[in-house]
Amino acid sequence: MEQRLSPNCERRPDGVPVDMLVIHYTGMESAGDALERMCDPSAKVSAHYCIDEDGTITRLVNEDMRAWHAGVSSWRGHHDVNSRSVGIELVNPGHEFGYREFPEVQVTTLILLASAIVRRYAIPARNVVGHSDIAPSRKQDPGELFPWPRLARAGVGLWPAPQPADPDDIQMMMADYGYRVEEDGALKAFQRHFRPSRVDGVPDEESAELLAGLLAIAD
Repeated sequence: MEQRLSPNCERRPDGVPVDMLVIHYTGMESAGDALERMCDPSAKVSAHYCIDEDGTITRLVNEDMRAWHAGVSSWRGHHDVNSRSVGIELVNPGHEFGYREFPEVQVTTLILLASAIVRRYAIPARNVVGHSDIAPSRKQDPGELFPWPRLARAGVGLWPAPQPADPDDIQMMMADYGYRVEEDGALKAFQRHFRPSRVDGVPDEESAELLAGLLAIAD
């Protein structure tokens, strides 16, 4: 693991548990550009780790510090996500610069790193989220090409089996799971994570059944 410590961090507040893992993509044209930005004091952004497409991990912020990766966000009623999370950036150009699949070595490395973090802090599986889950009106990352089912099979996060459900209950079920449903794009964010084949924001039966499946297995 390489280390390039960013100045963009601060002490975590006392008494707040680390109980979330947030996965991002860098959304920049190169890994170098992303690392430069996360180490630029004027940018005021960072993450704990960045994983390049060749699997190289760079530690930017020690886990006992509060990195600045989530921005304005919310999950399960908590609005200061940075204070209670570890953030991992995956090098990928993102939707703006030519979104592409995440290479095998990058995904394998992420699973190893994320598994260790989840074990270290006993992070609940439902609290392994993407940036778009916690900031749906602003963010799309890590996007519809991210292999969430594979992470879930490795014990990082959840992947549901559909259960019978009524589409009229979608808003209620999304709120129960953790989404801030008042925010624009919340249903699209759910679909991007759990039904990436069709991200249309339509509250249909399939989305309801997937939400019911999630709630059946959520801790």
